[in-house]
Amino acid sequence: MNNSSPTGSGKTPAKIALLACAVFEGEIALHARAAKHIAEVRFFEMGLHDRPDQLRAVLQENLDAVDMRTDIEAVVLAYGLCGRGTAGLRPMRHKLVIPRAHDCITVFMGSKEAYAEHQRRCPTCYYYTPGWNRGRRVPGPEKLEALKTELSKKFAPDDVEFLVETEREQWAMHDTATYLELGTDEAQAEADYARKCADWLGWKFEHRRGDPKLLRDLLWGNWDAGRFQIIEPGMQLGHAPDANILRAESVPNKGSKE
Repeated sequence: MNNSSPTGSGKTPAKIALLACAVFEGEIALHARAAKHIAEVRFFEMGLHDRPDQLRAVLQENLDAVDMRTDIEAVVLAYGLCGRGTAGLRPMRHKLVIPRAHDCITVFMGSKEAYAEHQRRCPTCYYYTPGWNRGRRVPGPEKLEALKTELSKKFAPDDVEFLVETEREQWAMHDTATYLELGTDEAQAEADYARKCADWLGWKFEHRRGDPKLLRDLLWGNWDAGRFQIIEPGMQLGHAPDANILRAESVPNKGSKE
């Protein structure tokens, strides 16, 4: 296979460094197969989503490191806004590219419009993917037991029960497990796990094959402004309070209030 884009553009993609959430490991391995233009890939743990400030710090540190390379044309983020954990990232040498997405579910759906439409039709859906399943970070018996174990290290038994019940009350706001996959080898096994969780919760179950186009175009350099935010060196990534989700912002002067 040559190194031209598999998405139909026919052009040779820009050489990139890729910073990605581990939730996409299998999908990136599949859809970036033979991608010789990807000079470096760094994956980061899914748990950073729980700590947006730490996520931002870790990504900025690694962005600074790969941004120093002289053999790439861009740094690509396989992330979304992610609780504003990516807002404030600043490239200094190469442009930074990120999909217009609140979170990874947009990438699995193939577009922010498809995600919004699905949420409109099913506002009580909870989304499962192979990566989130692997990390046991989805509602289900394993997540509940892990939560109890973790809380028991910090709190008294009565407090643990209260916090666990609070978590279950949050789950009770949903009634459908929507499982999304992009054709990876583990997709069927993880669908079975998601269905098991749905049965345990008393939820309906929906298995949807996602659309890999957004991920493929991110990886292979087909970056149009409607679907991707590009941050030029010296600017920073910001949150846009509209359908664009993301925007480029000037870097605040030192000492000024952000």
